[in-house]
Amino acid sequence: MESKSQEPSPHVTSKASVISAENGYATLETPSTIDEKALLRKIDLRVLPMLFILYLAAFLDRVNIGNALTLGLPHDLHLKGNESNVALTIFFVPYVVFEVPSNILLKRFKPHVWLSGCILAFGIVMLCQGFVQSYSGLLATRFFLGLAEAGVFPGSYYLISFWYKREESQRRFTVFWCSVLAANMFGGLLASAIANMHGVRGYSSWRWVFILEGIATIIVGISAYFFVADFPVDVRWLSAQEKDFVITRAGTQERAASPITVRKVVSFFGDAKNIVGVFMYFAVIVPTYAYSYFAPTIVKTLGYSTIETQLHTVPPVAAALALCLLSAYLSDLLRLRFPFIVLGFLLTITGLAILMTVHHGFHVRYLGICLVAMGAFSAGPVVICWYVMNLNGHMQRSIGTAWMISFGNTGGIVATFCFLANDAPFYHLGYSICMGVVCVGVLAVVLYAGLVILENNSARRSDEKERVEKLYL
Repeated sequence: MESKSQEPSPHVTSKASVISAENGYATLETPSTIDEKALLRKIDLRVLPMLFILYLAAFLDRVNIGNALTLGLPHDLHLKGNESNVALTIFFVPYVVFEVPSNILLKRFKPHVWLSGCILAFGIVMLCQGFVQSYSGLLATRFFLGLAEAGVFPGSYYLISFWYKREESQRRFTVFWCSVLAANMFGGLLASAIANMHGVRGYSSWRWVFILEGIATIIVGISAYFFVADFPVDVRWLSAQEKDFVITRAGTQERAASPITVRKVVSFFGDAKNIVGVFMYFAVIVPTYAYSYFAPTIVKTLGYSTIETQLHTVPPVAAALALCLLSAYLSDLLRLRFPFIVLGFLLTITGLAILMTVHHGFHVRYLGICLVAMGAFSAGPVVICWYVMNLNGHMQRSIGTAWMISFGNTGGIVATFCFLANDAPFYHLGYSICMGVVCVGVLAVVLYAGLVILENNSARRSDEKERVEKLYL
């Protein structure tokens, strides 16, 4: 449970500092007048919008194949059996493997260089995917798409964590996470419009999905070089005094140049929280990707046409967006993460139970789909914020964000084989796998909370006041 630490005044007169780093924690030394609210608004406008657009493009490019599968891709490329599932899965092989190295490279080359390069690369790959002529060509483009995208999601969370205090971070993490929801909504709407382009210039509509979104992503990648913010110490749009203040208030003034050594990595994995925590994210990822990839396929079993199917994937995500924003506001207000994660998992379990047991009646089954989307998508940003913001300094957050997201995204591999064509229309196996994974996630959440409580109690007994203030429940 979080202890009540003294917050900076919300008024114009605040305290800044000359950076003082001792054991990785902040101290306020010299008084200065900084309009903290105005500075925070400036940071929000400089940091969040471009990262939101970046990951909107990234996630849209990643999951648009789910829409393409309902627009004739399997027929045109002569896919057989589970080959479409393999095409989904191969994306995650380089995606998982290269996330930790990518975070290290992001720190070395600076975010605006590394992230824009990643976006530009997978925009080009996405454009090429629109011209593939065979199953092997599809596999190749999916592999390179995963390689190019590996650093965007963990790198963005790594970057955001250095700009905000813990008690204001959930809303910012959620705003970024909402790019995933926007991609799901926009993807369905865009696919329904592009479905009408079948035959234009001699190309199938699924090809136009990849071509148009690839071109848009290339434009985003070029823009990102100029608009992505770097770490606070590197940006040009803050004064030296403002940089000191931002770094101090976020408690992240650990020596940034300190190298990541084997000893530090071993120490990181020696903390049980860092092992248990990733299972929470794994339990979010499986139903999230299951929905993102297979929602059009599942909705189509309810009896809709192709265009109606794309449109009916939007309302569940819109409901999830509303719940995400509400949970973020309340989580920061109450300074609690645990209950909002549990709520999300319980909604997911309820929705899966409906889908597993109700096989007739559109409204009830559609409610189940909505509950799965609301639960999984709303729990995701809270899990990430809880885990990442309980890490300290560049070393822990560099390793931790990439470790959590790389391990968690192995759940994407599980998700891609949850809903096989021969299990249609009820998909008992897929729903059962998702249910089991989410139940494991509930257990992981409880264990992680228990470890946080134990560490806080131990710190109190040792009279380590600042360490107590660093761990949230």
